Amino acid sequence: MDERLRRDAEDILRESIRAVAPDEAVRRALGDFTPGAGQVVLVAAGKAAWPMARTAVELLGRVDRGIVITKYGHVPGEIPGVVCREAGHPVPDENGFAATREALDLTGDLGPEDRVVFLLSGGGSALFEASLLPGAELQDVTRQLLASGANIVEMNTVRKRLSGVKGGRFARHCAPAGVFAVVLSDVLGDPLDMIASGPACPDPTTCAQAAAVAEKYGLRLSARGQALLAQETPKVLDNVEVRITGSVRELCAAAAAVCARKGYRPLVLTDRLDCEAREAGRFLAAMARSREHDPEPAALLAGGETVVHVAGTGLGGRCQELVLGAAEGIRGMARCVISAFGSDGTDGPTDAAGGWVDGTTAERLEARGISVHEALRNNDAYHALDAVGGLWFTGPTGTNVNDLAMVLLGGDREG
Repeated sequence: MDERLRRDAEDILRESIRAVAPDEAVRRALGDFTPGAGQVVLVAAGKAAWPMARTAVELLGRVDRGIVITKYGHVPGEIPGVVCREAGHPVPDENGFAATREALDLTGDLGPEDRVVFLLSGGGSALFEASLLPGAELQDVTRQLLASGANIVEMNTVRKRLSGVKGGRFARHCAPAGVFAVVLSDVLGDPLDMIASGPACPDPTTCAQAAAVAEKYGLRLSARGQALLAQETPKVLDNVEVRITGSVRELCAAAAAVCARKGYRPLVLTDRLDCEAREAGRFLAAMARSREHDPEPAALLAGGETVVHVAGTGLGGRCQELVLGAAEGIRGMARCVISAFGSDGTDGPTDAAGGWVDGTTAERLEARGISVHEALRNNDAYHALDAVGGLWFTGPTGTNVNDLAMVLLGGDREG
């Protein structure tokens, strides 16, 4: 095991996450915001909602009322004038439904002089939800989508039509008040209508596209669910101003800067990684193998969001599955570590941010009676990596700008 590379990989993880914390992003976005003569109501939803709201309240000086809706374990303290609610993610739950009803109550009787400061980050699709279906059915549809391998655009095309707040419906609810939306992007390419399913953005997707997604993945929908897919979402909104801030591009750039400071020559392969997680791992392993004998230390970076087709009964996340998918490809390689992490500090339904492998991982797993192939077949990357100390743990980071995968190559440098 190359302990120097492993330490460097962890340092790069932590320093790059700090560089994309939402505090400065919110400061930039609210720099030219003027609330006007009316009320200021704050609604923050997503995994980064709490730090975004705290910074906004500091900058604004006050809000008349407000609410934060975020994931369990993501509220470290109180914010003056704002109630904080925690709820389920990635599957919405009753606490999320109740918190969203509170947000709708806070914004339901506003005038044209009032302003809603709407802070949105990844995870909002589950956390900010006013279901038009019975809660249990929406949860079932969400689980079906998560297990299907559908990408985030496909998932949100369906979810918009099952919701009373997604697809521009929240902004329409707030009218005639103006909505100033600050969006921390967790969707590749930063499409505003897809980030948290676009509660304050006109929806360009169509009913036909939603029906096509449902058919493609064989979604089981009630008659009510099928009818909702045929109802169109708002296509024009005239009461919204949006600032998009923070993205996986910034995460890649921050990681590249840290790599360079540590003596690695960085190369950003893509900031739009979007494929099966284990296949991404195999590709990165192949890239590492092709540069095995390069004399200079190098870092290959790939930002984005992979998908996992869940066929087994194990535990894991897309970053963990990605790195485990790379383990066989770099078996026996010296001076190579492949790692991946979710910028929010949670990878899938686990307490790990991601994981790492090196040239000894596959052999060390075998010594413990664990087959890489079987672990991947059972979608059990968490327990496999945990057995060899291959998990990253950060706890909630306060941001959410997709994932970063990284190949570190030590070259001829001594560890």
